[in-house]
Amino acid sequence: METEIANDQDIEVGRRLAGAMFGLGKQQASLGHRMSKSGVDRSTIVLLKTMVAYGPSRSSELAGAVHSDPSTVSRQVAALVRDGLVERRADPEDGRASVLAPTEAGLRLLEEQRERLGLALARVVREWEPEDVSRFLELLERFVADHERALPNLLNECAKPRSEGES
Repeated sequence: METEIANDQDIEVGRRLAGAMFGLGKQQASLGHRMSKSGVDRSTIVLLKTMVAYGPSRSSELAGAVHSDPSTVSRQVAALVRDGLVERRADPEDGRASVLAPTEAGLRLLEEQRERLGLALARVVREWEPEDVSRFLELLERFVADHERALPNLLNECAKPRSEGES
């Protein structure tokens, strides 16, 4: 990976993006905490959405797709299977292994949450001009796609171990 020299403008843009993402992350954590108290864990929604997007998947594939530890995903999946939201099926490519897929109950829960969150977020921008909403969504979707592509590099850059001299 080639390291580019950043100028002051790049650094300021990065800081503003990081600040906005941190603020949004805190808000999402608060929402996730509240959802969890009402019986819907954020990881449930993330895993169900991933299974819908990727199709029936092995637990290890899910862990990679959600950038999580396989043992963590395995525990989360066990709870989803126990709760009837996910089912294990024989892997069509290797009958000794299993793949995971959402059940009808899991799909219903995912759709209910999508609708609730969609309506709540639509209220946030209700007062905006339609052109502003459209442009914001276009740019946000572009940013999310670019962020996803850059994620491996971001993980390497931002999750480096600290040097002993740093504090």
